Amino acid sequence: MTFNIEDLRTSDLERADHPRLKAAARTIQELRPDILLVNEMTYDVRGVPGFSDADGPGQNARRFVQRFLAVSQGSGLEPLTYNTFSPATNTGVSSGLDLNNDGAVATSFPLPDPSDSDGSAPSQTAAQRAYGNDSWGFGTFPGQYAMALFVAPHLSIVRDSIRMFQLFRWADMPGALRPMNADSLTSWYSDAEWSAMRLSSKNHVDVPVRLPDGRILHVLASHPTPPAFDGPERRNKLRNHDEIRFWIDYVADREYFVDDSGRAGGLATGASFVIVGDLNADPDEGSSHGNPARKLLDAPAVSGDFVPTATEAGISAFPELDPDDTAEWGLRIDYVLPSRDLTVLDGGVRRPLSSEERASDHFPVWLDLQIPVNQ
Repeated sequence: MTFNIEDLRTSDLERADHPRLKAAARTIQELRPDILLVNEMTYDVRGVPGFSDADGPGQNARRFVQRFLAVSQGSGLEPLTYNTFSPATNTGVSSGLDLNNDGAVATSFPLPDPSDSDGSAPSQTAAQRAYGNDSWGFGTFPGQYAMALFVAPHLSIVRDSIRMFQLFRWADMPGALRPMNADSLTSWYSDAEWSAMRLSSKNHVDVPVRLPDGRILHVLASHPTPPAFDGPERRNKLRNHDEIRFWIDYVADREYFVDDSGRAGGLATGASFVIVGDLNADPDEGSSHGNPARKLLDAPAVSGDFVPTATEAGISAFPELDPDDTAEWGLRIDYVLPSRDLTVLDGGVRRPLSSEERASDHFPVWLDLQIPVNQ
């Protein structure tokens, strides 16, 4: 299952009565996924409110389990516990470069404000946006908009085999879509900036999960930048395309990949996988460049035929949306996409039926998968 909980901050997890987190935990306890990716969960780092020197960085997933998922959120709802993995993120990490070409380099972030009393994230200031626009990935403070993986106790994360591509350079992708100034046909990024620019706006991670019988399922998680908030150079649209193309090439075992530990190559041919996350691209509508979502759905190794949809009640609650839309603004952008050796038994888009159930501007997307015995 994948669930974008919308700008979940470290300080939010300190509030046991946080309405959005309680609603999110209630939904998760109802759906009870074995594997869950949460997008937009802050990766807590030193210097940002809520960080604990005693605990160290990347502890928010554990806090969410202990303070919300492990506590029943309603009558008949059993608590849940998970093993967790929280990768570092490029969002809010200063590049030291003028990536938005406004003539200034923003390297200091304003301290983030706490969420509103109803749990909503505060509005961004001009200074916060300026800092975010010069970061490797847009974030108004380090660690914002990160992600976390939750794996049920009967499964295990093979931690020494995790691959991360936070540092992978955009220019190292063959045929990378380099943004160009529309009026002069010169590069938006200088040669030095382009050679340093990271592809992933957050991170691309391959997390092997060992099943009870010893087989491995690779959880491929990411959260590409929205194809918006740019100009005629289309830098975010092009980056979104190539962030999604990353997985198309990775599951085809293209050779150009080098992860952050120096290991080369893509995913081994025949390996079972599931691609999860908010990809910020709809295959049928929206503002993405080159329809990368459709390309991913049609990739030879990907089983993209099954389309999760909302229940009849969920469709009635949001009559302005298509049945497969996963965001309140009317796009299918959140995905759970298995490899072709896996069988999809069921799936859906879970929409809140009341304001009390609303946890985010995204809806969780889930699949029930069957993994072949003779793998």
